[in-house]
Amino acid sequence: MTKHSGMNPCALSSEDWTEVLGVPEVREAWGLETDETPETFASRVYAAKFDFVSGGPGYCGDLYMLYGDALTDSPPMILMRNRDGKLTTTLGTV
Repeated sequence: MTKHSGMNPCALSSEDWTEVLGVPEVREAWGLETDETPETFASRVYAAKFDFVSGGPGYCGDLYMLYGDALTDSPPMILMRNRDGKLTTTLGTV
């Protein structure tokens, strides 16, 4: 388990990468094949994990930012946990 330090980002663990690969929107956005491994995906994506705490009423918990290996006009993909604890996209932008 990676220890979070305030607002500083942390690297994703192998368990985090596996969970991220299980999100259908991530697989679709990157056009991933079924045999994609967490290691190969991690080699093509910039990613950070935050222990997010809202400055007001709202979300607190894991927040992931993913960005591809090429600069584009597309915003980073943001993932966070839903009320059931499942990792999901926010479907919005930062």
